[in-house]
Amino acid sequence: MDKTTLLGIIFGLIAVFVGMILKGADITALNNPAAFLIIILGTIASVTIAFPLNEIKNVPKLFKIIFTDRKKKPYTYYIKLFSDWSQIARREGILVLEKQLEEIDDPFLKNGLTLAIDGKTPDYIRDVLLEEIDSMEERHQVGIQIFSQAGTYAPTLGVLGAVIGLVAALGDMNDTGKLGHAISAAFIATLLGIFTGYVLWNPFANKLRRKSKQEVQLKILIIEGILSIIEGETAKEIEQKLSSFLPTSEREKFLNEGRESQDA
Repeated sequence: MDKTTLLGIIFGLIAVFVGMILKGADITALNNPAAFLIIILGTIASVTIAFPLNEIKNVPKLFKIIFTDRKKKPYTYYIKLFSDWSQIARREGILVLEKQLEEIDDPFLKNGLTLAIDGKTPDYIRDVLLEEIDSMEERHQVGIQIFSQAGTYAPTLGVLGAVIGLVAALGDMNDTGKLGHAISAAFIATLLGIFTGYVLWNPFANKLRRKSKQEVQLKILIIEGILSIIEGETAKEIEQKLSSFLPTSEREKFLNEGRESQDA
């Protein structure tokens, strides 16, 4: 479970409910099926029109990505891995690394190392792997756009819902006692539209964007690691080079640990 996603939603709900109470608004006003129908179904309808079915059907997978914190090996794991592989390759030749392929569970890393073992040139390997990253980013961008567009449509649909509610409220002005309640209910659609747009859909799009960027960053590190092995760089050179992907504090700690192990 991605705790930040869940916490964000909880904080958002608390902000709305507590804010309404502090403002003296009636919480029961949120019990407005018509407003929910206009906003939720209206947003789904808009997104369905905007995107083809083969992209829409991936939405459940996108929700899974948003709410799941997939366990990934840290950058330091890959840096140490490439450092170890470089020592083996320099000592026994890169073909010896073929034994490592069966133990690799990362398809991208496995593909890159296979290309290196097959004797492909560094430029060819870089081009192939970067093309794979570009294709991945394009797929990710579609999911990001779905939620981003939903975040654009929802607030506008909230205005539409308010207009519909006002039309219904002003259609019968004989009972002024009910008029105020009807007008208040009309703006619940606006509240829901703004809430879902700016607390759910747009933040969901940003969460997908951040996770995509992190995945790209890791794949770039893998490319640099593979190419460093092909070019015959030493373990120390690879660690120094790839540690640039780490935050400054973590980089210094990692390099210091490496020096201590070498001294020992």
